[in-house]
Amino acid sequence: MSVEFVRALIPSAASGLPELHLFEGPYVVVDGRRTELPEGSKRLLVYVALHGGSVERRVAAGALWPVGNDVRAAGNLRSALWRLRGAGIELLEADHCTLRLRGDTVVDLHVVSDWAARLIEGCADVDDLNTGAWRSHALELLPGWYDDWVVFERERLRQRVLHGLESLGRLLIREDRCAEAVEAVMSVIGADPLRESAQRVLIEAHLAEGNVREARRAYDIYRAMALRELRVEPGVQLTALLEGDRPSPLGAVTGLHRPPNPRFTGRPPGMPARVHAAGRASH
Repeated sequence: MSVEFVRALIPSAASGLPELHLFEGPYVVVDGRRTELPEGSKRLLVYVALHGGSVERRVAAGALWPVGNDVRAAGNLRSALWRLRGAGIELLEADHCTLRLRGDTVVDLHVVSDWAARLIEGCADVDDLNTGAWRSHALELLPGWYDDWVVFERERLRQRVLHGLESLGRLLIREDRCAEAVEAVMSVIGADPLRESAQRVLIEAHLAEGNVREARRAYDIYRAMALRELRVEPGVQLTALLEGDRPSPLGAVTGLHRPPNPRFTGRPPGMPARVHAAGRASH
């Protein structure tokens, strides 16, 4: 995830504040200058940031240095704090019991998570829609880190951003910015090609532009993939967009509704014809 994207989401009032970047890092930006974290301190700063910005010292020490006794773990924590200060990185405040991330620190994880939440909750503003191009690799938080507490947060954020991008696509469709909607939702499909909710938004965007052929092509590609990988047909909601079984959420699209079946007799499926005829005769 680019630094430019994150900074575009940061309110102007927060300009110049220290930044902690976890997507292409970890590293910090202080007074506009990028500073690398000391190797022995990276995990401590990241651990505090991923746990709400405040943790007990003994909990952090036990999680980060589980091998050995508590005294050794506490010593390793003190060394990590000393290395941060020696590098001029004053982002952690510590007392005898607690470690806290400095209150004015801008964390790219939190910025992106809040942006996605605004989209999902329907309270996004105009600036939230003007975030530019996305790429699927932008969803990877701390790639190469395999601690349980990192893996959990990575997946939580990934799901939030995917849902946020789908919501962004729908909002852009309503604003008649369908090309941007396609690009946003294609980022979701690039990260998870079998995500049917994203495929649905993509088809809605094509239909909103009147590109029925592109909508059909997207559907056929997804259907072939779903049958091959999952051995299932696309869901009813997705299929209905093109087959006309129910109105599209964006309104009916000319030429997509099936004509009535002239062979339909009103007989429920599976009912023998003579039973159906007898029932009609009794009325």
